[in-house]
Amino acid sequence: MYHPYFRGKQFELIAIRESADLISSSGFVPIIEPVRESLGGLQKAVQSLCDAGAQSILVVNPRYGDHKANGDSISALLARDYCENDAVGAGILLTSETSLTEASRLIGQHPEDGTALIHAGFTEPRALSELLGGRSETLRHIFIDAQTNMLYMKHFSQGYRTLIRDGFERKKNADYDHLDMFSDMHVTYTDRGMNGYGDFLTVGDNYSEGGGPAYAVAIHMTFIDPDQDDAMFVYHFKSDSNDTPTDPAKKFSQALNKLIAAADQEHTRLLDTTAVREFRDLHARGHFPGLGYVKKLSIKHHLETLADFHSRATDV
Repeated sequence: MYHPYFRGKQFELIAIRESADLISSSGFVPIIEPVRESLGGLQKAVQSLCDAGAQSILVVNPRYGDHKANGDSISALLARDYCENDAVGAGILLTSETSLTEASRLIGQHPEDGTALIHAGFTEPRALSELLGGRSETLRHIFIDAQTNMLYMKHFSQGYRTLIRDGFERKKNADYDHLDMFSDMHVTYTDRGMNGYGDFLTVGDNYSEGGGPAYAVAIHMTFIDPDQDDAMFVYHFKSDSNDTPTDPAKKFSQALNKLIAAADQEHTRLLDTTAVREFRDLHARGHFPGLGYVKKLSIKHHLETLADFHSRATDV
């Protein structure tokens, strides 16, 4: 069903660990693209998912980060620790830079049923489909929406199919409007002929190693609006003093005040998640935990919001 796409930075991996039980009980299958050379944090996150009984997909040839040139250590990790655990599958990223020869080599290295092909700009779909033959039915096909189209997808009509769409537009924090549309994929993915859907959470697909000092602080919080056919939107709660990069704690406090005011409204659309309750605690204590921690809470809130939606949809 839902496949959140993580890039494997520290705050994302911690969010996975802390949400492992929720991910498992909701049937979510996270995709993790490792971007840090050290695999210790990744191992802890994947193990937490396994312990909770959740499935996951580990990208063995990342496009970004420290393993971009060589992902052999990731394949080795899979072979060493999870070769007999079908809950952890390999994900093979097929980009515009991936040749048919390289795709064939990677697929040959991971012959297990359920291996995921992540279609993200690959330019030889017909040749790949012919190469796969009947095996295409045993694979998971994950399409990055901005880098594939319907003609491409027609070559991979068999097997489990997932569409990943980035609902989060990356901007400078000060440039965000208060409210943006995020996605309708959680409602419409079956109408698109898909078995599952995904997104890049409240981080977005635009990868960067790290930013400079923050002139503005923004807290991004998603919600589902039943009055808008259950479409998902995202609030951007921004700081006010955005002229200099000084005093991030003050900026966070300004943004947090707006979040709490929205959550306190009588007919608020913000779900009362564990993340919102932790934001309330930070507000009560006047504590600034750091921007990475804030991003972690935003991710956890997004996961809980979708878990709540699907649990209610199942109950109907």
